Parts: sequence; C-alpha cells; structure tokens
Amino acid sequence: MGWVVFGAFALLVIALLLLIRFPRRLWTLPAMAIMLAGAGYAWQGQPGLPDHPVEGVASVRPLDPDLIAVREGLFGRFNFDYSYFMAADAMTRAGAPQLAATVMLGAVRKAPGDPGLWAGLGLAMAEHDGDQLSPAARYAFDKAVELNPSHPGPPFYHGIALARSGDLEGARREWGKALQLTPKDASYRNDMVAVMLKLDPGLAEAARQAPAAAPAR
Repeated sequence: MGWVVFGAFALLVIALLLLIRFPRRLWTLPAMAIMLAGAGYAWQGQPGLPDHPVEGVASVRPLDPDLIAVREGLFGRFNFDYSYFMAADAMTRAGAPQLAATVMLGAVRKAPGDPGLWAGLGLAMAEHDGDQLSPAARYAFDKAVELNPSHPGPPFYHGIALARSGDLEGARREWGKALQLTPKDASYRNDMVAVMLKLDPGLAEAARQAPAAAPAR
C-alpha cells in the first residue's frame, strides 16, 4: 500500500509540473528528487507492512500570493530563478517541503553566484525544519547577502524565516534593512509590507508609536 501512495504522489507532482508548464529541459531535477524520496522510503520505511491509521499529519502551508508577487518583483519572472521557484512551489503545494528544499539546493548548485536562489534555499530549509533556522538555513541567508549586499531580497526572506520562528525582533531588523534597500517607487514595495504585516500584525502599531517615542527637541 505504501508504494501505491508513493506512486500517486509522484503522479501528482508530474501533474503539477505540467500545470505550471515547468521547462522540460529541467525535468531531471524533480525526477531526481522523487527518485531520492523513493530510495529513502525503501531504505528507512517498511513498504511491505500493511497500512494502518496514524495521527499527526502535518498541515500544508498555503502559498501567499503577496509573497509570490514580491518574489517576482525581486528576482524576475520567466527566467532561470523563476523555473526553480515554481518547481519548489509545486513541491510545497504537494505537502513535500523536503522536496522543495531539494529543488532549491539543486538550483544553487547550478548557479552558485545567484543571491536570490540562496535566499530561496534558506527559506525552503527553514520550512523543511519546521520553521526553525538551522545552521544550514542561516548559512544560505548569509551567502545570499555576501553575494549581493545591496539586494533587498536576502534580508526580506531572512526576516520571513525569523518571523515564522517566533523571533519578531530579528525579523523587524531584517525587514528594516530590506526596506532601506528597496526603491520607494518599486512596484512590489507595498506587497513586501503586506507580507510583513501578515506575519507580524503588531508591526503597524510599533511603527506608529516609534515617532512618538522619540524625545522632543
């Protein structure tokens, strides 16, 4: 029964890739991810055992359209980065954050000098680790900043990961950097703020109180 479920999952992934029109020249990447998942299941799982009810099925986080809009504004559409981000989105929709992280890991191996892909890898790794920032995720964010310190994408993504982990103070610090690096007339700036407010509803009140807290001169 386990292999039947795995086969259904593989077919679902293929259907999603067709739906998003994922470039066929890059199909080897998700195929490799599925093969690795199958190998891991055969090694660590017990596919020969009969199925039985289990509890504690992890919920799937819906993709935020505002976050996707920001990502496209920061890193572009219909380019090399876009293809990998869309593939990772497909894995996330399928409830497989580990495969989403695998996709982004393959992306940085193909383009190790791309800060957007490193930032995406950091966020994917954090999601895979239950919204906790592992040393690997932190390294990915640091690498993204190192590659392009003036790009607002890495601190923005780092802030998202920090907010999801519960570190709102750290998130606000990173988001402040991102907004400073973002042109005031950028089309995606309002979407960035929308994402921030969803993750940190108290941010607006804190911003309103900040000028009032400053000492009068």
